[in-house]
Amino acid sequence: MTDAIRTRRRLRLTLMAAGLIAIGSCAAFGLHQQQTATPPLPVIDKPSPTRKPPGRGDGSTLTDEQAQAALIHETDLGAPWTATRGAATWRDQLLKATTGAGDCQPLLDALYSDELLGAPARVAVGLDDADTDAQLRYQIAARRPADVDKALAWLGTMPARCARFTATTQTGITEDVQVTDAPLPKVGDARQGLRVRLAATDRNGRQALLTLDVAAVRVGQDAFALTNGGLGDVPNDATQAAVQIGAMRLADIRRQGRAQV
Repeated sequence: MTDAIRTRRRLRLTLMAAGLIAIGSCAAFGLHQQQTATPPLPVIDKPSPTRKPPGRGDGSTLTDEQAQAALIHETDLGAPWTATRGAATWRDQLLKATTGAGDCQPLLDALYSDELLGAPARVAVGLDDADTDAQLRYQIAARRPADVDKALAWLGTMPARCARFTATTQTGITEDVQVTDAPLPKVGDARQGLRVRLAATDRNGRQALLTLDVAAVRVGQDAFALTNGGLGDVPNDATQAAVQIGAMRLADIRRQGRAQV
């Protein structure tokens, strides 16, 4: 762990002790425990740190072994990241919401369903930050490059079309949602990053803030997407690292596959 990350975590603990991060409000929402149910994704909850060599493909699509080998792991991000314990409770409580801003409902739906690139993932993995309760969900897409580019272009319109709107959860929590563009490392052939903030207020006036880093990247014929979300302000370093590692791994898998043909 770098000195910067250690300093960040010490600062967070200090703020928590001083009451400057609204833990009480989040606890009132029931958002600090993890669910035990399996997330609605083909998630590999406990990925092995040792990966099998990628199998031979036809050059156009990844084999199952290649797709799994291209996933990132907790060892890539280092401590305190671990294999996920299950979907974070804030997914159902804060992400499952509706809005009258018609252009923005598809974004909420995509965030909740983990279909940022417009279709279910080929393979996916979930990782938890044990220190902050953040959760990173990473997926390899199963779409043609042209379809991926259309999805990236659509995501790129969100900061203008859905810069700020109001949504309501199934339990009646009102959310003030803000969407901004987020820079990503210049990797792959096309990419789009977003930062989504959902400021939630329940009927009793209690408040909580959910922050989501969103990234989607096409690397040649392949693509991946991820969300890094948590309560409060989510540090961006894990998002940047996951994007860089994910792009390099996909490129390496492709190179190895071509070498075996």
